[in-house]
Amino acid sequence: MKKISLLGATGSIGVQTLDVIREHPDQFKVCALAAGRNIQEVRKMISEFKPELVAVQEKSAAETLKTEFPGIQFTYGNTGLEEVAVFHKSDVLVNAVLGSVGLSPTLKAIEAGKVIAIANKETLVTAGHLVMEAVKRNNVSILPVDSEHSAIFQALQGEREKNIDRLILTASGGSFRDRTREELANVTVDEALNHPNWSMGAKITIDSATMMNKGLEVIEAHWLFSMPYQKIDVVLHQESIIHSMIEFHDSSIMAQLGTPDMRVPIQYALTFPDRLPLHGAKKLNLAEIGKLHFKEMDYNRFKCLKYAYEAGEAGGTMPTVLNAANEAAVAAFLEGKISFLQIEDLIEKALSSHEIISNPSLEIIQSVDKDTRNFVHSLL
Repeated sequence: MKKISLLGATGSIGVQTLDVIREHPDQFKVCALAAGRNIQEVRKMISEFKPELVAVQEKSAAETLKTEFPGIQFTYGNTGLEEVAVFHKSDVLVNAVLGSVGLSPTLKAIEAGKVIAIANKETLVTAGHLVMEAVKRNNVSILPVDSEHSAIFQALQGEREKNIDRLILTASGGSFRDRTREELANVTVDEALNHPNWSMGAKITIDSATMMNKGLEVIEAHWLFSMPYQKIDVVLHQESIIHSMIEFHDSSIMAQLGTPDMRVPIQYALTFPDRLPLHGAKKLNLAEIGKLHFKEMDYNRFKCLKYAYEAGEAGGTMPTVLNAANEAAVAAFLEGKISFLQIEDLIEKALSSHEIISNPSLEIIQSVDKDTRNFVHSLL
């Protein structure tokens, strides 16, 4: 029985994590969970999974829930996230929270010796050097939940990393993959949220449309697999059947395939090195699909991906700026304050105005993150 702490329980990845746990009650137990403001869903989760510790965003909500569930411990805010992450009875932290708020809880969980199942891109993007140093120092496992990184991780089993020539991340192209830049000028929020393949949260869906999601994944892959950026490629693959590939120096390519279903990489992270049945998952039928399509990436069409490579290569605090500017700009787009293409403009301005700090501490990263958000807000 693996005991789970779950951050971001009411988000897309969190809900699908609970689907996996629900299917295998003899294998997994939720002992602590953290959510935001969706208190009605939290109530349902408490009633079904009976965690011992629950964190929500607001103090008032925690106090209300405490009166309704007197046998459960409640906490709130960022401190609550950290308390759930290090809960003494859990073995595994599933970090499915959105944004850089997931960084500090992850670092504390690593120090507490937890296995980390990471779905929070921003943790590795903003502070990959700190996270991987802590992983090595504490001899803990960090297991990828993103479908692309899980694909690479799965394809690596039984292989030697020294034989890798390059990593190939696949990208669906998002909601606007068939549109020119000129056709993007007046797209709406609803159009941007209409992803052709995956069911994801709003922020990640917008990141997929701008290709920033793939850019963040490139930086993640750099840290997870100790791979230089010049050996990480991205290819457009509209069906999202091949989730990513590895090319070895003998020219062999290993790929992981499957229908678009985030429960598969979530479950693999929870069961590694074993596998369990996943009832209800659609089986892949290649004969039915018939064809798979691939295109070279156009970095002028998808500028956010170019910015991500440049920020990753620059290192230091530059990826922190990239992530913070993107989060602020995407939020502004979702609120109707800017156009779709202005997301790129704001990110570019934030990156060009920043002076890199090499090998930053956690405090410096948090300060740069805050300053970048303030800078973007000042431009709105």
